[in-house]
Order: sequence, then C-alpha cells, then structure tokens
Amino acid sequence: QVQLVESGGGLVQPGGSLRLSCAASGFTFSRYAMSWYRQAPGKERELVAAITTAGGSTNADSVKGRFTISRDNAKNTVYLQMNSLKPEDTAVYYCKVTRAWYDYWGQGTQVTVSS
Repeated sequence: QVQLVESGGGLVQPGGSLRLSCAASGFTFSRYAMSWYRQAPGKERELVAAITTAGGSTNADSVKGRFTISRDNAKNTVYLQMNSLKPEDTAVYYCKVTRAWYDYWGQGTQVTVSS
C-alpha cells in the first residue's frame, strides 16, 4: 500500500533553514509527480511546491526564492529545502502523491518558526 513518511520538521529561528524529507513506498516513485502542502492553524491546506517526474518544479508565490523541492528516485524520497524561514511559514507540512485519481497523504511534520 502507498505510504508517505515525512521527517525533518522542528523549531527554527526566523531566517533559519530546514530540510524536510518524504520517504515513499508502495508505488513506483519515479513515475509520479510529488508535492508538498502545508496547513497552518485555522487555515486551509495550501500547495507549497510540486515536482514532476522529469524534475520540473513549481512553487507557491509565498515561498519563491526561499524553498526548493527536489527528488531522489534512487531513494524514493522527495525533499523540501526551506531557507530564510519566516514566522508565517509555521505549519504542518505534508507530502502528497496522486495515484489512480486518489490523493495519498503523509502524517505531516510540524515546522515552527519562532524566536
């Protein structure tokens, strides 16, 4: 079965960096686009970044120039490098894959940006 496991979240000061990882299993990872979403308290879940099977990527306007999505097909893992973090980046971050028109989500990892 499809399984997505995020890791790498934590508490970081404004201006700091974190790298999130999402380890995937249960499907042929290299054949699927992957994406990162986040959900802050009291807000809807929003798309942060997405990466195609060929490695092309898109970012939300709010994170352009600060976040980078990448993938390692040999490790079945998608990453989110987050630099210049701001308090408004505080949220639970989730990775997602859509397979056979169904969205699979990980359990999420908490990112807190605070001094």
